[in-house]
Amino acid sequence: MCYTYIYQPVSACLLLNMSKALSPKLHINHCLLFLLASICFTVTSTAQQIAENGAPGIRLNQIGYYPGAPKIAVIVAGHGTVFYVQTPEKKTVFTGALKWSVKPDFAGNKTLIADFSSYQKTGKYLLFVPGVGYSYPFEIRPFVLKGVAGASIKAYYFMRASIQLRKKYAGKWSRAEGHPDTSVIVHPSAATDKRPAGTVISSPRGWYDAGDYNKYIVNSGISTSTLLSLYEDFPAYMKTVKLNIPESGNNLPDVLNEVLWNLRWMLTMQDPNDGGVYHKLTNAAFDKFEMPDNATAPRYVVQKGTAATLDFAAVMAQASRIFGKFPKELPGLADSCIKAANKAWNWAAANPNVAYDQEAMNQTFSPKITTGSYGDRNFNDEFIWAACELSATTGEERFITAINLMPDEKMPLPTWNQVRLLGYYTLIKNIRTAHDNGLKELPELKKRLLAFADSLIGGANETAYETVMNKSARNFNWGSNSVAANQGVALIQAYQLSNDPRYLQFALANLDYILGRNGTGYSYVTGYGSKTPMHPHHRPSSSDGIAEPIPGLLVGGPNPGMQDHIKVPSIVPDEAYIDDERAYAVNEIAINWNAPLAYLVNALEALQSKLKP
Repeated sequence: MCYTYIYQPVSACLLLNMSKALSPKLHINHCLLFLLASICFTVTSTAQQIAENGAPGIRLNQIGYYPGAPKIAVIVAGHGTVFYVQTPEKKTVFTGALKWSVKPDFAGNKTLIADFSSYQKTGKYLLFVPGVGYSYPFEIRPFVLKGVAGASIKAYYFMRASIQLRKKYAGKWSRAEGHPDTSVIVHPSAATDKRPAGTVISSPRGWYDAGDYNKYIVNSGISTSTLLSLYEDFPAYMKTVKLNIPESGNNLPDVLNEVLWNLRWMLTMQDPNDGGVYHKLTNAAFDKFEMPDNATAPRYVVQKGTAATLDFAAVMAQASRIFGKFPKELPGLADSCIKAANKAWNWAAANPNVAYDQEAMNQTFSPKITTGSYGDRNFNDEFIWAACELSATTGEERFITAINLMPDEKMPLPTWNQVRLLGYYTLIKNIRTAHDNGLKELPELKKRLLAFADSLIGGANETAYETVMNKSARNFNWGSNSVAANQGVALIQAYQLSNDPRYLQFALANLDYILGRNGTGYSYVTGYGSKTPMHPHHRPSSSDGIAEPIPGLLVGGPNPGMQDHIKVPSIVPDEAYIDDERAYAVNEIAINWNAPLAYLVNALEALQSKLKP
């Protein structure tokens, strides 16, 4: 089906207001490109990819379920009393009673809950509700989520800069090398006596951040750390995950091979003369929608900042701890990482309040930089995270004593600009090491983490979808799907600490939410499920001439804010989504959203035998 999208001109005032509103990515140049010129173009579309073989009123995990785990579907239309689990040949193998949800959804309507947890026989199935229809197909079997688990990490391979993606590894999404980044210019905002403006440095590798082609230390920090934590927390399982990437078979787990592509880029972003870290490597403005090898605008490293430097210190300390286990495969890397971490810590200690303020920077320096700002003005959480990682790796408590470890009782969910909980995770899971045993704050940290997990799951089974995500409309903001994933990660951490199965059950429920048990009926991971996003705001997926987007990418998800001024079909919080490449407020992808998805789904694969109804 062919659709025509018309872009209308907008006022400069509106664009200015949009630029102030967009967070964390300023897509003002994308708006200027498409909105100021009344451009008309056509795209081949399957619209919202409504599959013909699934009733839209039945919402479930479109991939499937572990035999011994909870199995829940939600019916949003109809008033039936019974449901049936059937084989593809329509043979009934399970009959269950529908129950009304305790509370209504955000639109004020109660749902019907179909619980078939007690049915554990492996196979392929449909759920049938009289008067509603048949669900999308699903499976029940061990390792049922292995495909999406691997794809959520393999997605980073497709986000690589400075490398050709060969057909052997990328299949039909193979492409030419983009952004070698061997001739990157030091922007005037980043100039020093030893590296004056105009100095050319080499800073290759790394992952493209999101729908654009720039590389940001702040967002790389939380993304890289989350993948490192996935290996650190589940090393035996992660050694079994094979991704078919160029480094596969080199005696390193593939998740670490992929992390190394970004880690080696991050190391190039530290000024070797003083230890400070550049905020980002970027074009002056966003590229248009084109393939990476066609995007050849000059690239810059810009101003050093406290947030970027501390995020770098935290990641390098964690990397040293993990890659130190592979001295033969990676000689010297662990030492290089901890040296870089210490040097970054020292710079941040001497420069504790250097904020990246792009608007102020552009008033002083040229060229003006209008790509994603990732601006932050409070660095307490970055100091906490870096101190925790450095302490856990070095055994030196001086890092902890240098900061206020618990400034308040909050346990804020991790985001790119709030990383405190990442530090707490590290301290708690390293309590068995000798130097941590004397840390007086650890018992309180453990208590607070479990209390936070309890606050997440409390009342979740009363919501219309029986998930943590559906407890509050506040969860549905920019990147809401990463909220669901990070809630799941927090619950996994609580389970690892307590062995309380409730945490694991609700972590799985949030994954069910991501994979289809939600207010739109979408599985929000490209390529996985019967109804998935076909038009993410992602330049390669839009420009490669292939109908299907790159697989394994988590789109942002429902967000009634419409900061991109693309109208969504509903402003009900969990329904505010549209599959439209222009709609970056709901349909962009980002490395910091894929990382908690990768952690959550792979952790559940590792822990599936612990799941009980």
